[in-house]
Amino acid sequence: MESTLQKSEVKGSRQTASGYEPRRGLSIPSVTVLDREGRVIESEQRRVFRYDAQQGWGADIIFGAGTNGEWNRISNAQRQRLIRIETDEVARINEEIRRSGRQAVEAWVGVTGATRSETLSNLECALESRADAAVIAPLSIKDIGDVVSFFQRDVSDLFDHRGAWLPVFLYDNADIAADPRISHIRTRDVKRLSRLSFMCGMKVSAPRRVLGNYTKGALHYRDSREWGVYIGDAMLIFQVFKLEDGLAGRVREYWNRYLLHNELPIGVVAGPANALPREWQRAWRACYAGDDRLMEIYKTAFERFRSACRFSYGGETAKKSIACLKYALKLEGVISSDAIAEGTRALTDEDRREFAIRFREIKEFLAEKTDRVWNSKFEE
Repeated sequence: MESTLQKSEVKGSRQTASGYEPRRGLSIPSVTVLDREGRVIESEQRRVFRYDAQQGWGADIIFGAGTNGEWNRISNAQRQRLIRIETDEVARINEEIRRSGRQAVEAWVGVTGATRSETLSNLECALESRADAAVIAPLSIKDIGDVVSFFQRDVSDLFDHRGAWLPVFLYDNADIAADPRISHIRTRDVKRLSRLSFMCGMKVSAPRRVLGNYTKGALHYRDSREWGVYIGDAMLIFQVFKLEDGLAGRVREYWNRYLLHNELPIGVVAGPANALPREWQRAWRACYAGDDRLMEIYKTAFERFRSACRFSYGGETAKKSIACLKYALKLEGVISSDAIAEGTRALTDEDRREFAIRFREIKEFLAEKTDRVWNSKFEE
C-alpha cells in the first residue's frame, strides 16, 4: 500500500524533510448528520462536506469527527463510518475542484476514542481510508497514561507495523479533557512530541499565550514549515492579525507578537463556518492580509452569529451552537435531519423561530456588505 509520505512527495512545492507541509487556511470542523438513533445519514453527510468545500471557495481542510461533529457522543463504529464517508467524498470533491483549477481540499479526521485501543483502531481506519491527516485529543482519552509514551510507543509501533504513516495533529481543548485537573497539554510534552516525524502541529482552543508556548516549544526541533498551529477559538483571528496604528496600537501589536514568539498561526478552525463557509474563507484571507475594512465587516457578522446561538431562559443564557449549525444547514436546504446526539443541547420550537430570523438577518447583512462571490450557496 502506498504510504502517506509517498503521496505527499508528488505535491512538490509543499514537500519538507518529513514529506508533508501543514496546509494553511480555513479548517471547518464538520457537523455530523444523525438520525434519531444516533447513526450517520450518509447521503446527507456527503452533502454537508460538499457545502463545506463550496467548489473550492470554502474549506481548505474539512475536519470530521471532531467536537463539532459530536465525536464523544456517538459510537466508535459510527466514528469509523464517518471517517470512511469523509475520505471518500472529499476525494470525489477534489476531482471536480482540480478540473476547475482550484486547490484541492484536505480530509482530516478525528480519531480520538474513549480509550487508547479505540484511538489506535480509529487511526488504523484513517490509514486504510487514506485520510490526509489524523487529529488526536490526547487529554480526552480516559486511559491515556503518559501522553508522550502513547505517541512514542503505541502510535509509532502502529505505523511501523503497517509500513505507512500519515500526519498527526494534536488537539488541545480544556472543554473535553477527561480529567478537568489537567486542562492543557504540557508545553514540555509538546516539545518532545514535536521530535516525532509524523507529528505536524496542533489545534489549540486557548489564549494567545498558550498558542505561543506551544509554537516556541515545537520550534526547538522542527522547521516552521513542518509544524503548524491552528487557532481553535476562531474569533481570535481578528485580534491576532490586526495591524495597529499609533503608539498604543504598536505596543499592543508588539505584545501580541511577543506572546506568539513572532510565529503567527497558519490557520483557523472555525465551527461557525459550517453555516457560512465562503464567508469564513474570505474573513481568513482578509485577516491574513490585514484588510481592516473587511475584517470589521466579518467580525461584526460573526459576533452576531455567535449571539444568535445563545438563548435566554429566565435570566440564564444557554449556548446551543451545534444545534444551531445543524438547523442553519437545514434552513439552507443542505440537510433534512438536524437531529443532535444525546447530551447535546437541543433547540426548542421558540429557539428555532428566533434563530431563523437572526440567521436570515446575518445573511442579508453579509450580502449587502460583501462581494456576492463570497456568499455561501448550496449546489447539488
